[in-house]
Order: sequence, then structure tokens, then C-alpha cells
Amino acid sequence: MKRAIATAGVAALALGLTACGGSDDKSSSGSGDKIKIGIKYDQPGLGLKAGSDYKGLDVDVAKYVAKEMGYGEDKIDFVESPSKQREKMLEAGTVKMIFATYSITDKRKQQVSFGGPYFVAGQSVLTKADTDIKSVKDLAGKKVCSVTGSTSVDNLKKQQPNLVPQQYDKYSECADALASGAIDAMTTDNTILAGYANQDAYKGKFKLVGDAFTEEKYGVGLKKGDKDTCEKVNKAITKMVDSGEWKKAVESNLGADFRYDTKLNPPKPAACS
Repeated sequence: MKRAIATAGVAALALGLTACGGSDDKSSSGSGDKIKIGIKYDQPGLGLKAGSDYKGLDVDVAKYVAKEMGYGEDKIDFVESPSKQREKMLEAGTVKMIFATYSITDKRKQQVSFGGPYFVAGQSVLTKADTDIKSVKDLAGKKVCSVTGSTSVDNLKKQQPNLVPQQYDKYSECADALASGAIDAMTTDNTILAGYANQDAYKGKFKLVGDAFTEEKYGVGLKKGDKDTCEKVNKAITKMVDSGEWKKAVESNLGADFRYDTKLNPPKPAACS
């Protein structure tokens, strides 16, 4: 009888360890054979939640990487990852990876690790298609929008100090204001701008003008020190580029006529550390 009780105790202990993460759980969030991936929910062309569907370049790259790591689309749980919460979500293990226009910077690398980059964006300007604005210098006296708290307009003012800054809470509000003629232009990463220009509601109404004047390396956010996942991510990104799927994803989400810097794209993933 004592032996039976002891055996039951060992079994219970083993079960407890499994529940606490002692199994081969592939997800950092303890969800069995699923993986939690952070994305943006409100950026057309990049990370957009549409009903129960998820669309955008970030989403397509995330799905490709996850597939190469052994997770089908039905094994992915997408989680909204607002910019100000990304580092905390990775540290807490709320998500395993983040694909959310997450620019690689030295400051961020002190808190998290990065795979990639998988795209190098740059700040640019979006105007109405029928405007006579052709470059940044033509923005003198023009109303230019970006979101509250963004440094985009300040960056642009270094190029054209005589523009008239306009601030809205969301990029979608800037886009609506641009379409209505309330403002003359909006500015942020060229990928975000192209995403709006490629939306059905705005197709043919907007255009990107001038060349990008910053470099934003979009990386895959990982928990600090997760070198193993980083190497898997980089291998998958390289395969996506070589297979032609990377270019297909860029064109389908940002538009076939989207002009990205071919000297910087597709980028070569950096060494993991």
C-alpha cells in the first residue's frame, strides 16, 4: 500500500513539474504546441487585425518564420503589442517573438535581443496624388501631420524648417485628414505610408514623394539572450528572401509600385549574440 502511495506521489510531482513548464512546451507562454507572437493591430500593410484575420508584411514574415520553426498558422496566437509594452511583454514571456515595425536600436538591445532585420524602412512623406508637392523642399508653409508623441515631424523639420506641424492621435486620422484636404501631407516610416496608400479606400488618391531620409531596421524582438531562437529566425528570413517569398510579401502588402531602398533591402540578418 505504501508503495502504491509513493508511486502516486511521484506521478503527481511529475504532473506538477509539467504544469510548471517542465515539458517540451514550445511556447514561452505555456500554451502547449502553440506560439504567441506579438504584432501591431492598427497598421495597414504591416500589422492589421481585420475581424478574426491578421494581415500585413509583419504578419506574413511572422507566419513564414513560425512555419520554418514548426508551427502551422493554426498554431499561432497573435497578440497585440503596443510600442510602449514590447520590452515588458518579451521579458515577462507574454510572447515568444515580436514582429511590429520594431526598429533595432542600441538602447533596445540592452533590454531585448533581435533577430533580423527583415526590412529596412525610412521616413518619408505621403501627399495627395494630384498635388504639386514633389519633394520635402516643397513642404514650406504646408500642413504636415504625424501622431502625437512622434519625432517624425521634428526629423522632417531638419529638412524643411518652414512646414506647419499638425498632430493627431492616430495615423488613420492623419490619412483621413489628408484625403479630405485638411492637411497637405503626413510623415512617418515609408512602409506605414505605403500601407495606407495601398488600402482600397485610398488607392490612387495618395503618393509617396521624395527619398527616405532615415534608416529603420525592422527586427524580430526576442527575450534577452535567446540566441537559439534568434538563429532559427535568421535562418528562416534568409530562406524567405532566397525563395522569392519576401519580395512577394512586400509587394502584396505595400503595393507593387512601392519603392524601397534596394541598396538596403532585402537586408542580411545580423549575427546573433
